[in-house]
Amino acid sequence: MADALNGRTIELVKATVPALEAHGLQILKEMYARMFQNPEIRDLFNQSHHGGEEGAQPRALTAAILAYANNIDNLSALAPAVERIAQKHVGLQILPEHYPYVGEALLGAIGAVLGDAATEEILEAWGEAYWFLANILIAREQRVYEELSEAEGGWNGWRDFRVEEVVPESSVISSFILRPCDGEAVIRHKPGQYLTFWLDIPGHPPVKRNYSISNAPNGEFYRISVKREPQGLASGWLHEDAKAGTVLKVAPPAGEFFMEGKPARPVVLLSGGVGLTPLIAMLETLVANDADVPVHYVHGTHNRDTHAMRKHVRDLAAGAANLKVSVFHQTPLEDEAAGDDYDHAGIITDEWLTAETPVGQADYYICGPRPFLRAAVSALSMNGVPADRIHYEFFGPADELLAA
Repeated sequence: MADALNGRTIELVKATVPALEAHGLQILKEMYARMFQNPEIRDLFNQSHHGGEEGAQPRALTAAILAYANNIDNLSALAPAVERIAQKHVGLQILPEHYPYVGEALLGAIGAVLGDAATEEILEAWGEAYWFLANILIAREQRVYEELSEAEGGWNGWRDFRVEEVVPESSVISSFILRPCDGEAVIRHKPGQYLTFWLDIPGHPPVKRNYSISNAPNGEFYRISVKREPQGLASGWLHEDAKAGTVLKVAPPAGEFFMEGKPARPVVLLSGGVGLTPLIAMLETLVANDADVPVHYVHGTHNRDTHAMRKHVRDLAAGAANLKVSVFHQTPLEDEAAGDDYDHAGIITDEWLTAETPVGQADYYICGPRPFLRAAVSALSMNGVPADRIHYEFFGPADELLAA
């Protein structure tokens, strides 16, 4: 692989930015249509991100390709995105032999949509640019696969796990305790990471989904806590059909959103709705490790019925003098009691967040819906929290190069 792209390739790729801005989504929809003609490639994807008139994943990937084109002469700016993509690919078990299918479909789509404007020189430049980035990803993914294989309790590929117990956590969220069918150890994940599942749902092609691990690492089992989404194929099947004894295919833990080691600064864990799941893993880890820094857990949800793990968090706080819990219920039920069921009525406001948490000192870990994330990250940034102290994860399609 070349150490750098040649100047002419960079010039040509940057020259296509206006065309990508105008036709990028059409190109990406065409690319996916071409790839999905191959069932083997289609089944690598999380199809829930490709539904609807446009699909969330084509839009996300359009933005990612534009970012690549705009930064092709400054690829260091894309390092966080490359790591996120590589981690997602490892979860989905993407391998080097899958990349040619994507490259062929991408170049074919560019030619089909842009027509005569996609000259041979333009297509050659984009082919070189694609493979330059693909080889960076392949190399990083290979290192991650090796680390996972060599770790205690590690594995590559799909490993069978048995549901040991299903625990209702709220009116919409249930937890699933998973132990490996082979009885061996499991990797001690980094708190915040997720598992990728291959679900065989009758009447459907293989279904791939990511679910955050919601317990501290223990080397023995994993817990996922899943919200039942309206019309959610995978979440509906898990809630209705996955019972004690159900066997699920699981890839090793992955993800670049995690908390590692003992923190040196105060920690604020901020979640909305089912976004609490990776933060519960962090919270349990902080308590188990006797973290000697202040920890503030802040959570927002609709009401007591939708509030998952409420008692569990209160119990953790009761045994940890440095842990403060603040719960917001947007629309409390009539019989809810302030100070017991919740601490604050309404939503987590920017003013409260910046006034009641140590913005000048803490690391923030945030997970929730996109609007929740945008508001929180914006408020913290505008109040001087450095970008490297704001860590966040959202549930939904990201800017994966190959699959989501």
